[in-house]
Amino acid sequence: MPHPSKRPSPPSSDDAFPPGSVLALLAGRPQLDFEVEFYQRLIASSPEFHEVLRAQASNLTTKGRLQDGLVVDKRLVALRPADPTAHYNLACRYALLRQPDLALHTLRKAVELGYRDFRYMEEDQDLDSIRKDPRFRQLVREYRRR
Repeated sequence: MPHPSKRPSPPSSDDAFPPGSVLALLAGRPQLDFEVEFYQRLIASSPEFHEVLRAQASNLTTKGRLQDGLVVDKRLVALRPADPTAHYNLACRYALLRQPDLALHTLRKAVELGYRDFRYMEEDQDLDSIRKDPRFRQLVREYRRR
């Protein structure tokens, strides 16, 4: 086994793939950019693939593309209207977009559908913009008792 300081370095994309090849282009892209594009293509061919929609919405949030993520979250809720997590994620999106009325309305819907992770809800940074709203505290109090 070579000494740790003597290990050969991994090949760069320039060494591993011919210049200009598709693989060279992919190797040079950040993982998140690759995933966003890959998932977009999957969604185009399978628009009801809810697992991919959920992952894409998360990636778009990470990239700061909140409006694009809103489109995906709305689509997910339309495909899965009884899914409490889909509604919860849409509520988070509205909160990130500073739309408190929509965020709280959608969060209530998530809870009515069965979302019950109140500890997470109270710590989720996506909900920071509504956490001090009395309606948020009332919602948590009301459903924690049930």
